[in-house]
Amino acid sequence: MIPAMHSILFHIGPLCLRAYGLCMALGFLFGWQAAVWLCRRTGQNPDRLTALLTWLMLSAVLGARAAYVLEHWTSEFAGNPLSVIRVDQGGLMFYGGLIAAALVLLLYARVYRQHLFQITDLVLAVVPLGHAFGRVGCFMHGCCYGKLTRSCIGVAFPRESPAWWEQVSATPPLIAQTALKSLPVIPTQLFESAANLVLFAALYRLYPKRHAQRGFVTGCYLVSYATIRFAIEYLRGDPRLAVGPFSISQTISIGLLALGLACLAYSPRMRLDVRTAQNSLPHIEQ
Repeated sequence: MIPAMHSILFHIGPLCLRAYGLCMALGFLFGWQAAVWLCRRTGQNPDRLTALLTWLMLSAVLGARAAYVLEHWTSEFAGNPLSVIRVDQGGLMFYGGLIAAALVLLLYARVYRQHLFQITDLVLAVVPLGHAFGRVGCFMHGCCYGKLTRSCIGVAFPRESPAWWEQVSATPPLIAQTALKSLPVIPTQLFESAANLVLFAALYRLYPKRHAQRGFVTGCYLVSYATIRFAIEYLRGDPRLAVGPFSISQTISIGLLALGLACLAYSPRMRLDVRTAQNSLPHIEQ
């Protein structure tokens, strides 16, 4: 059994540095840098990429927070509505952020008259890297934990953690309120982080070879991540909103899997001339 959770890294006067916020910042930084490298490897202009990625990050955080709040309003926020703004303390639903960012991309592509897949292929090639950092932040904060386990990989979260509260509040309680830590649970956060790193490595190698074929990288991401998330949901132990026999995230995964397969079927018809692809990003405004 492994002890876990270091939500607050250190204090500087009245300010504190939280692991979740730090991991989010690092995820954006490294994801942005990876996108710049991909642009340079494929002859595209990376200088005007920052503004778009900043808007995507902001919309993703807002969408992820909104989705999480809607799913957990009764259990977490109804008694303290002001806690909705405490994003630094964790509580984001990835699919909510993905949908919000997709809407921003749709608007951007329409305003600047660019093919949507020109942008999504690049962005989704690096999203798994940022997501991997985000899941490490989840682990450090203690949210998005897995089911109870007796295996050697089990993780015990300390008193006042989300897992501890869930086990204390269970009917009947699984642990006493005097317990100093939770019962061991599966570290699903680390499983998903590792899976995202593998996916990033694959897409990072794939993008330079197939970036001229619009929609191919997008389809690969959607199919791969939807499969990963659908499987990991079976290991999750935190409260999940159900849609029939599936969780809300599994239901969304099924939809994204179908969309990804459609992208892969569509992409052979959309192969760009390499010179066109190399000039696909210079119109991104500062």
